[in-house]
Amino acid sequence: MAIRLGLSLPQMKQFDIGRDIPAVARAAEDIGYESVWVFERVLFPTPMRQGLAGIEGLPWPDAYRSVAEPLVSLTLAAAVTERVQLGTSVLVAPLHIPFELARALATLDRASGGRVVAGLGTGWAHDEYAAQGVAPFSRRGKVLDELLDVCAAVWGPDPVAYEGELTQIVPSEVGPKPVRPIPVHLPAFSPRATRRLVRRADGWMPIAMGAPQLASAWQGVQDMAAEHGRERPIDVTVRINARLLDKPYEGDDREPFQGSLDQLVEDLAAHAQVVPGTYFFDLQNGARDGEELKDRAAAVYEAVAASGI
Repeated sequence: MAIRLGLSLPQMKQFDIGRDIPAVARAAEDIGYESVWVFERVLFPTPMRQGLAGIEGLPWPDAYRSVAEPLVSLTLAAAVTERVQLGTSVLVAPLHIPFELARALATLDRASGGRVVAGLGTGWAHDEYAAQGVAPFSRRGKVLDELLDVCAAVWGPDPVAYEGELTQIVPSEVGPKPVRPIPVHLPAFSPRATRRLVRRADGWMPIAMGAPQLASAWQGVQDMAAEHGRERPIDVTVRINARLLDKPYEGDDREPFQGSLDQLVEDLAAHAQVVPGTYFFDLQNGARDGEELKDRAAAVYEAVAASGI
């Protein structure tokens, strides 16, 4: 394949996480996927006080009522796989104590032989910030910046030392160290976030939004990189929130990656043509259990491979 293909692991409420996460991770590796991915939701407000992604009145998906903790999920996957990368898309970084998260990611990378990709974002759910109690929502950007600093320190050589608003590390030995510098990927939906991306991250982590829109956003990232004199390449990892149907979607209002297997492959080809990189499918919605998710994953992989993308 000209692109790298990944798969989201089963974290939602319809799955038996202790059984299905390892089973799907093993299947993904056997099928040929190059990476497996997890996301983060920590609670489901009842009644809803804020719309999905901050959009007023937009309901949260029912499957968000129970989402398995992401790093525990990746640990289950790491224990039964040898090759696939283990990615987060995304961890809501300011919900985590920076030092604790840096150590957890380093430990997982060491245990897995250097396979972790840290996708970090700031999220949008005010109630999640209130529940976690690390910092207020209004401070999310500053907390992410500090967390990136802490990760760089903790993952680097000893002695580790850092002085920040949330974190104070006296000169110390801190281990285990990651096998290699853990790649950090960031979303970027604003000029400030894009500047952070080009200054500090290894990769960009958008959502598949339609090929023209993705191409335009990618051009914005490249323009910002040129403006700031970045010469190091920026990797791209694109999340695909797919809705796989048994038959083609025939309406004029079809969203990208909504429809039959052929339509999903057609959409992937259009996206990959304008922005190369890693594309990973989240096929959890509509899958009743781990076995059905494995079947969907195999069908998607085979169709993409046969297309020559």
